[in-house]
Amino acid sequence: MPGLQFSANLSWLFTELPKLSQRIHAAAAAGFRAVEAAWPYEEDLEELKTAREATGVELVLINTPPGNIRAGDLGLGAVPGREQEFRHGLERAVEYAQALQCKRIHLMAGRVPQGSTRGEMAKEMESIFIQNLEYAADLLSKRGIMGLIEPINTRITDPSYFLDSPHKAADILKRVGKPNLMLQMDVFHWQIMDGNLTQNIINYFPLIGHVQIAQVPERNEPDTPGELNYSYLWSVLERQHYRGFVGCEYRPTGGTADGLGWLQEYWTQRGAHG
Repeated sequence: MPGLQFSANLSWLFTELPKLSQRIHAAAAAGFRAVEAAWPYEEDLEELKTAREATGVELVLINTPPGNIRAGDLGLGAVPGREQEFRHGLERAVEYAQALQCKRIHLMAGRVPQGSTRGEMAKEMESIFIQNLEYAADLLSKRGIMGLIEPINTRITDPSYFLDSPHKAADILKRVGKPNLMLQMDVFHWQIMDGNLTQNIINYFPLIGHVQIAQVPERNEPDTPGELNYSYLWSVLERQHYRGFVGCEYRPTGGTADGLGWLQEYWTQRGAHG
């Protein structure tokens, strides 16, 4: 059975190095053949291209710009009154994606506006999100790019994030009905919000376009103490014949390279690499 493909999330791993271009080289040296990053927009694009081409590493995912982080933004896809900003951010994401040959963009939903409750904003934000996703899908399809939406847990990570469960995300995707929009399954968030991982993976597998991992609840390496048995979860994904990437989006307990024993063990057991 073919092994899973792993990508290093450079917003979390190899942060001992200040620049994304340096982290690309470090990931390649550690054996990764793919990387991803949340927001590369403060980095020099030509420098990133040079690093990617020099290492042969594939960039598999970036996020749309978050908006104004200092003002409390974390994406704009579902935020009322910010539709034009979302579209401008999407265009910038596409510019970076095309230059770096990246085929997936996470379309961030954003937070419930301050001073409002989730209940009173739910219908309006869902309607705006669907409209923005329809626009994004059409734009991305012309460029051969997949759009992804990701539920983020509201119990530990972000109490105000709008898209908070795999069920809500799957329902929105089905309502939008665009083949190049899929579900980003971060196992960390799914476990915290819903559990029932085996059945949720199986039920939503046709919608899953990208996977991310971390141990629960501390968000460290998958082989650290916690709730999740990753040896079992690897087998679930393998039995479903998952052919996408598994993004390593966790907080290393020490040096990044020192904490990759779990990955070396996986490669050794499967006779796989990268």
